[in-house]
Amino acid sequence: MAVLDVVKYPDPRLREPTFEVETIDEGIAELVRDMTDTMYALNGAGIAAIQVGRLERIFLIDGRVAGGDDDSPPVVCINPKVAETGKGLTIAEEGCLSFPNVFVDVKRPRWAKIEATNLEGETFTIEGEGLLGRALQHEFDHLTGQLLIDMVGMVKKEMIKRKMKRYHATEASP
Repeated sequence: MAVLDVVKYPDPRLREPTFEVETIDEGIAELVRDMTDTMYALNGAGIAAIQVGRLERIFLIDGRVAGGDDDSPPVVCINPKVAETGKGLTIAEEGCLSFPNVFVDVKRPRWAKIEATNLEGETFTIEGEGLLGRALQHEFDHLTGQLLIDMVGMVKKEMIKRKMKRYHATEASP
């Protein structure tokens, strides 16, 4: 298990097409363990495989965000599909591990239902509103190449681009 480097905007890998997982094997289980370590090390509510440079259609949601207690494991979503969204629209602040220290208001459906496969190869459905509904939609967006910056207007886009440029300049300086 390891904490992996998170791919940061504007890295083009965040826009790469993802592919379905054909076989859930030890390699996939190890990737999920590493993603779990990475998500918790960075206090994320979720993480997608593409954010750690992998193209498998996998994302995780923190078990607490999914309605569990402090000891709940993350919800592993392999090959997820959006089954349904609705209950009106809501605007709330979102952050993203690929955009450190960037928080913007995003309009999304209030509720989402996702169908996915777990590590045991079983199909399941997860649904929620509030933070869970938002996290499900946000992480699914990563698998389609849609990013936080795509959800805001032109002025916010430019502000995010400048902030990320400063972030990368700070990270590169000794």
